[in-house]
Amino acid sequence: MANAYINLYMNNPTAGGTDGTAISTDGTYTSPLTVSLDAAINESKTVKLAVRTETGYTTTGSTTISDNGDTNDRWKLCLTENGTFTDSITISNAITNVNTVFYAKASSANTEVPSTDRSVSLRVAATIAAV
Repeated sequence: MANAYINLYMNNPTAGGTDGTAISTDGTYTSPLTVSLDAAINESKTVKLAVRTETGYTTTGSTTISDNGDTNDRWKLCLTENGTFTDSITISNAITNVNTVFYAKASSANTEVPSTDRSVSLRVAATIAAV
């Protein structure tokens, strides 16, 4: 289920476009962000994501996207693919109904046992206004 005002998108969304698959919200797992990693080799992967509002809405002020959950130390975010990944990012430009791209990196450690971890969520903090 998508949010009525703002959503995150996966599956290689295009900057300035309206493509990508909406990541499920409300814990439904109908379209979760999924990354498979080989912990035996301490694997990490970077995925391209986007944020955009529904048509008729825009953000005002800055938007912060952060990770939250039991193993959120295994997730980091960045505005660019090769920049410094951190626990949260701030987008200062208004987010509209076209994709604003950012990146998430998931990592594993060889001390982990194989599992499906659903404890981490991405949170979007923004003020949204009708246009």
